Amino acid sequence: MEEQLIELNVTGMHCNNCAISVHKLLEKKGFEGVFVDFANEEVKFRSVTDAVIPSVIKDIEGLGFKVSTPEQVSKEHFYEKIENKFLFCLLFTIPLFLHMLLPFPVLHDPLVQLGLCLPVFILGCLHFGRSAYHSVKGGVPNMDVLIFIGSSAAFIYSFIGTVKEMGHDYLFYETSATIITLVLLGNVFEKRSVVQTTSAVRELLKFQQTTAKRLLNGETEQIPSSQIRNGDILIVGSGDKVPADGEIIWGEGAVNESMLTGESMPVEKVKYDKITGGTILEKGSLRMLVTKTGKHTVLSQIIDLMKRAQAAKPPIQKLGDKVAAIFVPVVLSISLFSFILAYLVFDVSFQRAMMNAIAVLVISCPCAMGLATPTAVMVGLGRAARNGLLIKGGDTIEKIASVKQVVFDKTGTLTTGKFRLQQIQADGISETDVINLVAAIESYSNHPIAVSLVNELKDKVTAGVILTKVEEEKGIGMKGTDTDGNIFLLGSKNILDKNETAGEFNLFLKKNGASVARLLVEDELKPGARALINSLKEMGITPVLLSGDQLKKCQKIADELGIKQVYAEKLPHEKLEIINELKKKEKTAMIGDGINDAPALSCSDVGISLSDASHIAIQSAEVILLKTDLQSVVTLLKTGKHTLLTIKQNLFWAFFYNIIAIPVAALGLLNPMVGALTMAFSDVIVIGNSIRLKSKKF
Repeated sequence: MEEQLIELNVTGMHCNNCAISVHKLLEKKGFEGVFVDFANEEVKFRSVTDAVIPSVIKDIEGLGFKVSTPEQVSKEHFYEKIENKFLFCLLFTIPLFLHMLLPFPVLHDPLVQLGLCLPVFILGCLHFGRSAYHSVKGGVPNMDVLIFIGSSAAFIYSFIGTVKEMGHDYLFYETSATIITLVLLGNVFEKRSVVQTTSAVRELLKFQQTTAKRLLNGETEQIPSSQIRNGDILIVGSGDKVPADGEIIWGEGAVNESMLTGESMPVEKVKYDKITGGTILEKGSLRMLVTKTGKHTVLSQIIDLMKRAQAAKPPIQKLGDKVAAIFVPVVLSISLFSFILAYLVFDVSFQRAMMNAIAVLVISCPCAMGLATPTAVMVGLGRAARNGLLIKGGDTIEKIASVKQVVFDKTGTLTTGKFRLQQIQADGISETDVINLVAAIESYSNHPIAVSLVNELKDKVTAGVILTKVEEEKGIGMKGTDTDGNIFLLGSKNILDKNETAGEFNLFLKKNGASVARLLVEDELKPGARALINSLKEMGITPVLLSGDQLKKCQKIADELGIKQVYAEKLPHEKLEIINELKKKEKTAMIGDGINDAPALSCSDVGISLSDASHIAIQSAEVILLKTDLQSVVTLLKTGKHTLLTIKQNLFWAFFYNIIAIPVAALGLLNPMVGALTMAFSDVIVIGNSIRLKSKKF
């Protein structure tokens, strides 16, 4: 039975520890392809049946989260919003806290303090206690365990002091209430900050929210985008958002594709051109035939790719995850040890020793470590996407940052890929027949040379050639059979016999095994190619040229660009071997666009493909350049470098904060309320540093 993708909306996850607990639960149940994204509140996994959904929902909610399906995404109730919980607690905490500053007798009454603290404590138990219990149950204790124990200890001690009428020295209600209120305040800031880190995905999602004008039986009707189906005919007017992927069947216009490529200049579209959902028709009017809807559209696939990339973990995160996994038990041990040491060894009062232990609990922050990497990755990938760089995995970021060699394919990468037929040398066949045959055979290939030749020769074709069978042989050429049974082979010099020389020609045509024509095809350098190579050299990165083209042509391009390392006339398996050798020396990125580049792209440390590349090349690459501007390669490398730097800064702060704060609290040098405030904002500092990456100048 075929597996299907199950998608759930899960609210209540506020850090990576929450995501880990859900991930572990689903893995224990034996599900494959588990994907948990706490920032976008999404959980996905593969199952052979959707009958498992009710039991999975029950188990995830058993961890303390709220679950719904994408079709039934539930809105937060008023009392569930973290902002409202904070305001409710603040209302009771302010007068409770002010009793230390104001001489009003009523505020010093133990029963009044109990009455003010109780609503806050109950809410804290429901919010932090429930989460703490389920996190321990799930095997991944989170920060809420520390907050719950710390606030409960202060409340229970104070309550006992009130019942036994032991005096004001035993009342710490304000400590319990203030801890809960300040941590909720931190959660409010954290929630808003995390939303900013995922803004790139949210901006893309806005492009999906649209309506459409459908033409049905000669009449126009307005429908939501969710009701669009393949085969529908839609009317798109000037200023309208294109509702789905399709093909123009009438009209023309200028389309703004900046959401896809980052390019602000509109692209002219005419009849039979493809058009992408989410783009905007700035000028003109057209009718389109819908070819892709829903999850199959380009925009949906990009959004899904972005979400999966943001959830993928760089290797550097493993350290943070390992520490976070054992953090809570270690902090609990330190807290207990500090209490025992202070009370029994150094003869500190019970109240003071307890406050020290509580301070240790509330100042500790495992969430900062859990948020250090994913927030930076989210912002880095979002910034890359806005610049027309689609990175398939958060783990790719770290590899990009350490790249020391960039290998370029020549055709369509460093050169325009717009080839011109300069010369034909025919033998036993007319030039007209050569043109007809080349145009017919190359129409079945998406290689840049083939596409350029077909476009150039379409006005020169005098008679169409009917081919009954056409196949592509990687690294060699195209093979076709006509209706008379003649077998034609069109390709590089690799198809020549050993006794044949290529001369200055680079494309050859054979009929039934005999050479019948030689062609000279040349292209030109892409604008910005020289600037790119110079920029790479300034960054200490070595450019390498790796191509299947003739050595003479490759060397000419390399000399023009200043590339010293050149590998020419290489077949796909040879490219693979060269990439493997280069990888042994330094981290290596490969940029290519053809089918013959796919193995090398997969093998390289970072495979980079152009957006107009072959489908196989795009699937094999880890990065897709949606812009045609080669300078985007430099932007990619700098984005990777600065994202990794931000991750390191975040992890340093998270570790440094806890290493300094915990001993200070254990020594009794920190009030628990100050500790709660400090802890609440440690997460915000980490997220704030990640958000800084949005506008940071490279």
